[in-house]
Amino acid sequence: MSDPGVPDTGQVTVLLQRLQRGEAGALDRLLPLVYQELRAAAQRALARERAGHTLQPTDLVHEAWLKLSAGVNVEWQGRAHFLAVASRAMRQVLVDHARRRHAGKRGADAVHVSLSHAGARDAIAPEELLELDAALDRLGERDNRLRQVVEYRFFGGLTEREIAEVLGVTERTVQRDWARARAWLHQEIYPDPGPG
Repeated sequence: MSDPGVPDTGQVTVLLQRLQRGEAGALDRLLPLVYQELRAAAQRALARERAGHTLQPTDLVHEAWLKLSAGVNVEWQGRAHFLAVASRAMRQVLVDHARRRHAGKRGADAVHVSLSHAGARDAIAPEELLELDAALDRLGERDNRLRQVVEYRFFGGLTEREIAEVLGVTERTVQRDWARARAWLHQEIYPDPGPG
């Protein structure tokens, strides 16, 4: 018997295929099937935000959904791929929100971003989120798969198995990529000042 809180992967995949073919109504039938997963991902992402964040999980899901529905020409590869794309949409919503709230304050304070435990309840200030976003963009220029691993795990809460499925690699590769990406991001955000 399947878990009532987790959508049938087959139903989601069928609807994504219908959506890709442009079938009217497929997007509307998809939302109820994935809403709880999207809300859980939004709660994980917002749990790392500072207290008093003005976005609520429902707001984040709805704003990310608007971004997703605008990109209906995506070649969906299944449920895990959909959740990965949703992770990116949530990242974009959070970064846009942080930019609006802290325009002009960037670089004013020291930044401390911890990726040691993805999904940990460590709060991230908007300035830190902006720094992480910029560092992820730079990482993506060097190695896009490493950027994707961080994005899917940190922002979307995908499991190593789901990330491996989306990227077409092994779970062990995802683990190695996660370690490499964290090390690179740490060095990028906190460069060694050298002798001095």
